Amino acid sequence: MIDIRAILLTTALATAAMAPVAVPTCANAASQADLNRDSDQALQQLYSKNPSAELLAKHARAILVFPKIIKAGLVFGGAYGEGELKQGDKVDGYYNSVTASWGLQAGAQSYGYAVFLMSKKAVDYVHRSQGWEIGSGPTVVIVNEGVARNLSTSTLKDDAYAFIFDQQGLMAGVNIEGTKISRIKP
Repeated sequence: MIDIRAILLTTALATAAMAPVAVPTCANAASQADLNRDSDQALQQLYSKNPSAELLAKHARAILVFPKIIKAGLVFGGAYGEGELKQGDKVDGYYNSVTASWGLQAGAQSYGYAVFLMSKKAVDYVHRSQGWEIGSGPTVVIVNEGVARNLSTSTLKDDAYAFIFDQQGLMAGVNIEGTKISRIKP
């Protein structure tokens, strides 16, 4: 028979152990130089592996890039990473990405992601919001291999397209999660 108290205790201990990883302090914030270098390298890596991303970059008004997100979970989980908003060659601000999740999940992984903002409306929303919750605001299309094959300048109709790249580690399960992107001062 399953002992619910043991499961709850194990979950509580795992969550407490993950707290320092999932919720970093401002003291851990990367420097602007580190974010600039890592973001540029991440985009070049993405473009070399996915030509559709480079096509989008040529038409995007801005790119929100998070070179490294760390995610861990055991029933309760979280993810955190820092990145920047690029408009052309100019950095237009620094941001963090915070995710909280709950569900049948276990593991840890790292990954990066880039959101190509295609419309003025999407860029304005990022600038004026106190934190952009993915799923509210501009429509975001997650680009997988199938979507990428069909992208062309004539099919670009959505506000934002997101690519996930450089996934490492293992995170398994089914969960409910929410991601919030907020402006920071590194």
